[in-house]
Amino acid sequence: MKLPILKYFLFAIAFCFSCNQKPAPQVETTSETPGPEITFEEHEAEKRIDVMIDGKLFTAYQWPDNVFKPILYPIISAGGTEVTRGFPLQPREGERNDHRHQVGNWLNYGNVNGYDFWGNGSEGKRSQNGGEIKHLSVEKLSGGKGEATLVALASWKDPSDKEVLTERTEYHFITSGTVRIVDRITTLTNPGTEVVNFKDTKEGMFGIRVARQLELPSNEELTLTDAQGNPTTVKKMSNEGVTGNYRSSEGITGEKVWSTRAKWMNLYGSIGNEKISLVICDHPENISYPTYWHARGYGLFSANPLGAKDFTQGKEEINYSLPAGQSLTFRYRIVVSSGSHLTDDQINSYTEDFAKKY
Repeated sequence: MKLPILKYFLFAIAFCFSCNQKPAPQVETTSETPGPEITFEEHEAEKRIDVMIDGKLFTAYQWPDNVFKPILYPIISAGGTEVTRGFPLQPREGERNDHRHQVGNWLNYGNVNGYDFWGNGSEGKRSQNGGEIKHLSVEKLSGGKGEATLVALASWKDPSDKEVLTERTEYHFITSGTVRIVDRITTLTNPGTEVVNFKDTKEGMFGIRVARQLELPSNEELTLTDAQGNPTTVKKMSNEGVTGNYRSSEGITGEKVWSTRAKWMNLYGSIGNEKISLVICDHPENISYPTYWHARGYGLFSANPLGAKDFTQGKEEINYSLPAGQSLTFRYRIVVSSGSHLTDDQINSYTEDFAKKY
């Protein structure tokens, strides 16, 4: 057999053999690549659980004795910048020291059966009429690639230490590129035999106290009144490095967002050279959706689904009652973008994803 014919013969045999082989298994792929590893570090003596992304602190679930509620503090962007105010736990130079009960990120309310869970601790000690949310235990810790879950149990106590509400909260920590997300799903249950009343007040409910640089520039002192009618002066300060601005899903901006209703609120600005968007998303299944916003220029960024009277000049009022044995669930998402300001379309996408997920 001549050499060219031999080559052809061997090629034909190889081709026929390959035709009888099963195709290699296909590796399933998705458009989403698994994110960095999210882990937990428990510090029981310090009453703190750190949430770590690839070994770096993102936030911490904490229950300090002098804060009177569980909080997430600090909250740190993907660029390594704290977006929450340091005072009173870790004060930083140049920031405000008003409203010491506004620490990190929290969920509570200013009038539950007449007790103030919002402003308790504003004097550095438990208020006479202050309610306290006591951390009880961690039900679940589950780390993972791109997403991790922490489930905590807590008890809402009145000044006599009587339980008013039980709380079960799921925290979902999510990372994707330069975006960090916290989804909070909190279910409050009335364990008693009588109705629990949430009287209408602006002092609520899902709040973040932000870093000085994310406040809105202001040249005025403010006098604010709490749920008991006590005035607090928010002093005028230098605006150097203060870059924050609000924008709502309805296109309203600046201080005018206070008392309006919106599906989401974007607080954007810069800390140093880092552009940051800090977004809170409401959920369609929340009461009073879309929520009212108790969002202030001095650094309080809060969604309040249970207060309307102050926001509408008395035209509307919400006095929610939770019957014995019944539950009420609140769902909120925090989005922290580092390096760029999120567009409305991007935020709408995060909000829609949140609505579908829970």
